[in-house]
Amino acid sequence: MNGTLQPEALLRFHRRNRAYYDDLNRLHQLLVAPGLRVLEIGCGLGDLLASTQPGHGVGIERDPAIAAAARAAHPNLRIVCAEAATIDPEAIGERDPFDVILLANTLNTLEDVQGVLERLAAFCHDRTRLVVSFHNWLWQPLLKAAEGAGLRQPQPPESWLTPRDVQNLLDLAGWEVLKQGHRCLLPRRIPLLAPLANRWLSQLPLLEQLGLTHWLVARPATPAQRRPSVSVVIPARNEAGNIAAAIARMPLLGSATEVLFVEGHSSDDTWAEIERVCGSYNGPLQLRALRQSGRGKADAVWLGFDQAEGEVLMILDADLTVRPEDLPRFYKALAEGRGEFVNGCRLVYPRSSVAMPPLNTAANRFFAAAFSWLLRQRLKDTLCGTKVIWKADYERLKAGRAYFGDFDPFGDFDLLFGAAKLNLKIVEVPVRYQERSYGSSNIAHVKEGLILARMCLYAAQKLRFTP
Repeated sequence: MNGTLQPEALLRFHRRNRAYYDDLNRLHQLLVAPGLRVLEIGCGLGDLLASTQPGHGVGIERDPAIAAAARAAHPNLRIVCAEAATIDPEAIGERDPFDVILLANTLNTLEDVQGVLERLAAFCHDRTRLVVSFHNWLWQPLLKAAEGAGLRQPQPPESWLTPRDVQNLLDLAGWEVLKQGHRCLLPRRIPLLAPLANRWLSQLPLLEQLGLTHWLVARPATPAQRRPSVSVVIPARNEAGNIAAAIARMPLLGSATEVLFVEGHSSDDTWAEIERVCGSYNGPLQLRALRQSGRGKADAVWLGFDQAEGEVLMILDADLTVRPEDLPRFYKALAEGRGEFVNGCRLVYPRSSVAMPPLNTAANRFFAAAFSWLLRQRLKDTLCGTKVIWKADYERLKAGRAYFGDFDPFGDFDLLFGAAKLNLKIVEVPVRYQERSYGSSNIAHVKEGLILARMCLYAAQKLRFTP
């Protein structure tokens, strides 16, 4: 919200503080995928909304002159002159819900923050994301001094909200915070120093808490519950002895359960066994057999996901070290809206040293801590092969895969990074991990450990230390 400033004066302040506004734009480009239906409350001149490249962008601005200037600057956006405290879909002529709602530096000028947050429910579907940004309250003295010196635009009376205040208000209004962070240590364009401070130093522990911009992403706290159909993808290489057991132990999931075996270059008779089991099966499961032309687990998973017909996609490793009997817990977490990406966790219940040697356990804990920091969501076991995602979300993840590129031979991190980029809520289901009863592991520990370390560095550049 911009008080009574005229558009020309507001534009001058934006140009004077271009480094800060450019950084705010880059943050929202990271958090909001292009082509979505985006609503911004308090859009000002519309530059931030335009930077997200919405498929349909609507801005709410209470000042008529500034709203008119925004329309002139961004004719591809729909700018509506209205008060945030009284908006509703009918009044602004928007009956379809929005994928993303933006509140950038707006909360602190609202007279009734909780009331506005509650009103936003009318603009949401159960997958809507709310992106909120506001100034770190530690910067209050400097910002007030800059305002007095004419370096910052004059502000109406402001509520100085801490992150805890905002989280509490969101919780009261029916929103669940998924992730949050700080950025922008130096809101001035100073060659060499500003890029170093804002890209690298601002993301380090302790220093991160000093960033000018605090941001968070939230979702509706009570998403709709469903009973969707399920496709279980089982990548299988040299797993002939586990194929029949996988089907015998497979529970029925949702309204229909499809099982897709994806065989890849086995040296035993895995493919023949898959054909035998699928050909002789006469039960409620829908079985399909696929052979990959490429190599690696990731290639097998993508083939299975592309061919799957279920609304929910699951990965079950053919070694059955994660029990098929545990899959209903994954299904329940997703179908009841507890999470939107469900990851297995093997590090809660006791497990034998044969199933997971001590060195593997230590490596798993290290990478879990690293990726929890990178993804801004807690993970205890990033390397568990059992992962579950809505097919609709996988299609969005696949469409945005160019952001990360073809970097992951396993598939686990392509899914984890993609889920984090889509702002999905990631939850973990503890599983009782057991040693395999047939065959030997296909994992080359040292080689793949080095690959994981490289992926940590890659994720840091794409998700934390962004330009």
